[in-house]
Amino acid sequence: MSKTTRQINKITSTVILISIRVVVIAVLIVVTGKGIKAAYSFGHSIFYAESAEEAPGRDITVTIREGTDEKEAGEILFNKGLIKNKYSIIVQAKFFDYKVTPGTYTFNTSQTSREILKQLNEGPPAEER
Repeated sequence: MSKTTRQINKITSTVILISIRVVVIAVLIVVTGKGIKAAYSFGHSIFYAESAEEAPGRDITVTIREGTDEKEAGEILFNKGLIKNKYSIIVQAKFFDYKVTPGTYTFNTSQTSREILKQLNEGPPAEER
């Protein structure tokens, strides 16, 4: 191999390695950015606790059976359209030390997840028990 060919191969190898590093760094930046955005959104849903709809919202009746834990309650509430994030209610329940009390509840889609969780902790109204 001639000296010129070796120099061209060395330059080509260097360019390829630098290109690979740039691509890897770009991917890491994008993944980190998306991770930060997801973490912020999740934290926001825990501590800000926004409602699923603007007031006046809609009333929705939900029955929580005996033995239902926070995760199952979160899935029920999410599927009924009462909360936006079914995982945030699990963290809120642990953080604020709330439990899920079985019974029949009437929630409004304009209630925040924390208000719903507080109601689940206190239990259904006396006439619905």
